Amino acid sequence: MDNFEKHIRDHAAQFNERRADKDKMWAKISEELNQKPSKVIPLWKRPLFRVAASVLLLLGVASFFGLAVLNNNAKKTQYASKELMEIDMYYKDLVSYQVQLVRNNQNLSEENKAEFLSFMDELDAEYEVLKKEMQKNLDNEQVLEAIVSNYKKRIELIENLLHQINESKKLDEDDYGYTL
Repeated sequence: MDNFEKHIRDHAAQFNERRADKDKMWAKISEELNQKPSKVIPLWKRPLFRVAASVLLLLGVASFFGLAVLNNNAKKTQYASKELMEIDMYYKDLVSYQVQLVRNNQNLSEENKAEFLSFMDELDAEYEVLKKEMQKNLDNEQVLEAIVSNYKKRIELIENLLHQINESKKLDEDDYGYTL
């Protein structure tokens, strides 16, 4: 047993001397009940709380619509870039193959090859401008059509050049000998 418990047991009689006065306590409680209560305004009825709740509600709605708009723009960007990527994949391979045919063609002079490649460089520069325009104006189908038209011009140029080379080959072959 520690000293505190011993002290309480030894002096238990002193603790029982005073008893609570029930009448006095009830009188104090009834006095407090009879007093006019101070005006208590619930939290949700306070003007400052209403203003704060309105601001939070407006911020929530604005952020919801802002995210919806950003998400919609991201989908448009993704769609336009996907469409552009598919066009690029198809035409770039075709154009690069045909340009390689022209570069490797021995029937063309270096001067003709240089002239042809300068036309291709101009079309490449035009393509880069169109690509930048496409990034600025995603919904513009005219820009997309212009990009496709640019690729078609390149292919047409290459095909015309290759056709002229093949025609000159046929003429040269016909002049050199007999066919048995």
